[in-house]
Amino acid sequence: MHVSSDVHSHTKQTNGHAHERAHEERAWHAVSVDAICAELGTRREGLSSDEAAEHLARFGENKLPETKPDSILRIFLRQFESPLIYLLALAAVVIYIIEDDWIDSAIIAFVLLFNAVVGTIQAGRAQNTLLALRRFTQTNATVVRNGAESIIPDTQVVPGDIIILQEGEKVPADARVISIHNLRVDEAALTGESQPVSKHADIIEEEHLANAERKNMLFKGTHVVGGNAVAVVVGTGLDTLIGRISEEITEIDTEIPLQKNIRYLTRIIIAIVLVVATLIFLLGFFVLGHDLHAILALSVAVVVSAIPEGLPIVMTLLLATGVWRMSKQNVLVKRLQAVEALGEAKVIAVDKTGTVTKNELVVQHAYADGTLFGITGVGYDPSGTFCLAKREVDRGAHAPLMKLAQLAVYTSDAQLTEAEGDWNVSGDPTEAALLIFAKKAGYDRRALLADAPRIAEIPFDTKLKYHASLHRTKEGNELAVAGASEILLEKSTTIFEHGEIAPLTDERRAELTTMFEQLSQEGLRVIALVYKQHDGDEITPDDVRDMTVAGFVAMRDALRPEVHDAMASARMAGVRVVMITGDHQETARAIAHQAGIYQDGDRVLTGVELDAMDDDALASALEKVSVFARVTPEHKLRIVQGYRLRGEIVAMTGDGVNDALSLVAADLGVSMGKNGTEVAKEASDLVLLDDNFGSIVAAIEEGRNIYKNIKKVILYLFSTSFGEVIFIIAALMLGYPLPILAAQLIWLNLVTDGFLTVALTMEPKEKSLLREKFVRPSKFIVTGWMTQRMLLMSGTMAIATLILFGMYYDDDLTKAMTIGLTTMAAFQWFKAWNCRAEYQSAFTMGLFTNKYLFWATCLVFVLHVIAVNTPFMQAILRIEALTLGEWLLCISVATSTIVVDELRKYFHRRKDRREHAQASASA
Repeated sequence: MHVSSDVHSHTKQTNGHAHERAHEERAWHAVSVDAICAELGTRREGLSSDEAAEHLARFGENKLPETKPDSILRIFLRQFESPLIYLLALAAVVIYIIEDDWIDSAIIAFVLLFNAVVGTIQAGRAQNTLLALRRFTQTNATVVRNGAESIIPDTQVVPGDIIILQEGEKVPADARVISIHNLRVDEAALTGESQPVSKHADIIEEEHLANAERKNMLFKGTHVVGGNAVAVVVGTGLDTLIGRISEEITEIDTEIPLQKNIRYLTRIIIAIVLVVATLIFLLGFFVLGHDLHAILALSVAVVVSAIPEGLPIVMTLLLATGVWRMSKQNVLVKRLQAVEALGEAKVIAVDKTGTVTKNELVVQHAYADGTLFGITGVGYDPSGTFCLAKREVDRGAHAPLMKLAQLAVYTSDAQLTEAEGDWNVSGDPTEAALLIFAKKAGYDRRALLADAPRIAEIPFDTKLKYHASLHRTKEGNELAVAGASEILLEKSTTIFEHGEIAPLTDERRAELTTMFEQLSQEGLRVIALVYKQHDGDEITPDDVRDMTVAGFVAMRDALRPEVHDAMASARMAGVRVVMITGDHQETARAIAHQAGIYQDGDRVLTGVELDAMDDDALASALEKVSVFARVTPEHKLRIVQGYRLRGEIVAMTGDGVNDALSLVAADLGVSMGKNGTEVAKEASDLVLLDDNFGSIVAAIEEGRNIYKNIKKVILYLFSTSFGEVIFIIAALMLGYPLPILAAQLIWLNLVTDGFLTVALTMEPKEKSLLREKFVRPSKFIVTGWMTQRMLLMSGTMAIATLILFGMYYDDDLTKAMTIGLTTMAAFQWFKAWNCRAEYQSAFTMGLFTNKYLFWATCLVFVLHVIAVNTPFMQAILRIEALTLGEWLLCISVATSTIVVDELRKYFHRRKDRREHAQASASA
């Protein structure tokens, strides 16, 4: 996949000063704030307006370089950048010169123009990854200028600015934390971490750390989900982490497999055509002594006949048909060739957050009153049930369970909203999961807090590891606390069971600890909920003691509902799925196992282990790895490149900025349309509009169908071209005059072939596409078996046509040419039906299973009848009318291609049955 590298030519000049990049790779997390301020020429009180203007002139605006989209004219001209096109254009010029006739040349020019128009329409739809990066990061920022807070566009933020961040805001630039209060940042889009990252302001001594480990750093484009902070900006524009990703994208050039195959095929076509045309010229002029003008015209005619003029058009239309079919399944295809390439994929590397999971924490179990309840539901949708032993229970009949849900409301600051049937939350994902859990239990947050308003709280803190909230209830003030189970169990002395508060004995505490560990080992995040009555309207951490345990809730990032079926389909199709995540390896293993990705005997490879491997060692290790944990964007890139080093076609899915590099580097990049960032969508080849991972498998099936149809089209076109070349060469060797003219060849290759090949692109999908073993296309697409079949059909066509031509040319050359042209056209009508299947008889497939082919055959027959019988077309093609007997002769001779191919299919099916019987007998 090629991404524009115009950024490299971007002039890094702003107001006449060079855009400096001095701070790109600095380990700012290991430097004190005072040292940073001194280096950047700033103070904790912020810059003055004059200083800010100077920094802006020195470092440039805080944005990524904007690349100018290609004009329609440039896109149009790019459609002619093919050696096949060059050769056809040259043939058109030569024909015009030697024949002094514009008709043949004009027909060839029309073919080239039509193909360019179709390609331009498709290529002009999506451009420019870097513009999407710029849109993704645009926002306002609160900075300290001249000693006072002011709000400015984020493009005006400069290194040295002191920025102030609040909950819900987007970080405008890379920055080093100065001071914080319970700051938690969602960095999933950059690092792949599914949980918000708690930040601190301390120096981190170790210089070489992954971005996810730089807890005192903030990165442009991430979101503050809790708390607030003051920070000093250390990087803007291309000096940010997201900016460096954008530059790395421009340096990656991944070519889709079909592009390579078509390029190789084009080269071999050109080589064969030039060799054959040269041999004909040398043989005709120097050996047989033909007139120079005549033999040159013949050589050009061979070039025109050998080149399948309709191939570029049909390939474009075939892929466009796949695009249309996939759009019906909510898959947006940005590049035509990507459709076929997905059918070749052997590995799908899926990003966990947002692809395998919904990036929505959901409570799956609740433990209360010594009972573990299962909870159904998907993501943020508050509909769901409570189950015991897979049987639904009345939640209201379990007082401890309802108490657990009540405390979940008290300790959650998240907000739940509904818009057009979609549920959305704002706030911390853990607290959002608690709120959805309470909603499923029947609690309305607004009504509950109206009866029990909050009067004090202790926000979540990474050191305390809990969130405490004090509420005024009818029974008195109640302190509710949600947090880390191991911490809150230590602070509890009683437990709420059987409708009353009982002492928390050592035995009961051990049982709770065992349950907590069991749930944690399953990859669940376990949150304890405790409470007590409290005197007074204020609370401090010292008040969180002698608590009563209400129970646990166990949550995980919800799997997408379609994942299991998609995994089963992928395995059936012989496609390996591996998961990539920034999570801990045990969490990653548990989620991958639940999704059906991780199987017994598989290996989990961590980022640290990956760093210790060279490229060859990594490529070797990939065979047994199904899960990659604790990985960075750079690791993802190496993983993709490792699979490609193994010669495997790899598709990468993702939705975040951190996925952009690997989406570009993979043979196929697949992003999520709903929850994906604009960066990921623009860096990808395919976009799943409904975020349905199962659509990938449907796309694989469509890709394989396209490959099958490509083979059918190429088989048809090449057998026609070979037949024409053999016909011309054989006529020359027998001393016949030129048996077919360039205009007649164009008629066959454009009109007759054109409609029939388009109809072949509409061939319905075969039912066994995912079940049968998929063989990756050869370098030239054309297999040895296809070549044998081409020669069989083209040989039959050439010999039969040559016999009829020889019967007429002595008496009437024009009549002989008309007979030859009509016979070849009839051969093509019947060959299209031969090419529908490799081994299945054309007579068992039904006339209307491909109604497009039926009507296309009728159409080309009518068009040929019109051409043969109208003076205008007779003048252009240099032919004359035929009698009914001559028509029947041509058509009956052409049916020989069906007889020959049906015999081939019959003997192949018989051989298969015999081999299958032998295999069954030996088993």
